[in-house]
Amino acid sequence: MERTLAELEGLVRNRICNVCTERTVNGTCGLDEPSTCALFSLFPQVAAAIQNTDSPNIEDYIAAIRKNVCSVCAGQDAAGDCGLRQEVQCALDAYLIFVVEAIEEATGKDFGRPIPERPKTGPIHLQF
Repeated sequence: MERTLAELEGLVRNRICNVCTERTVNGTCGLDEPSTCALFSLFPQVAAAIQNTDSPNIEDYIAAIRKNVCSVCAGQDAAGDCGLRQEVQCALDAYLIFVVEAIEEATGKDFGRPIPERPKTGPIHLQF
């Protein structure tokens, strides 16, 4: 399924911004400079890295993000260290699994990952 970059960004914003720890009680972005959010300031690179990765392994997506996004992010130094990532202040890093899921769903990608079955449980018996 072909989606525009703007559509993908909108879908990811709907999924991620609603649960982001930077969100204020009135539902707005709580960052001093919302444009500095690594997830959305570099969204074209994020979307491309995810769409160009075909793997059932999240580690491959992490590698693609580090190579194609983090390498051009102002938050990462020449040695590859990122203070924001280390302090869990990078939305891209913190929510990467959800970003990958949102883009996969939006583009109809299916990597043959099995859908986990819900465990079948019987009645719960509590003993006091």
